Amino acid sequence: MVDPIAFKGSTPPRQVAPVAAAPVASNVASVAAEPQPQQAQATAAGQLAADLSARPPVDTDRIERIKRAIEDGTFPILPATIADSMLALKYDWLSRDKA
Repeated sequence: MVDPIAFKGSTPPRQVAPVAAAPVASNVASVAAEPQPQQAQATAAGQLAADLSARPPVDTDRIERIKRAIEDGTFPILPATIADSMLALKYDWLSRDKA
């Protein structure tokens, strides 16, 4: 059975904790002269983003394993799970339809 895609009322309200005041910088020039580990992290993140954008966002090994499992007949096909997913997608689609 598919769970309805609506608020169920079981989620408690979220509260936001107060934010502490930031300390005032006393000597900005000495801080700016020191190498920042955040800059190194930003460079590494930029390099990772460039590497990921250079290749397709597909796990080819996983695709090959699934293809082999389908050919061997060992891929688990559960009709009830497929039907539940299709119904959930339809209800989600209908709830966003502007017509």
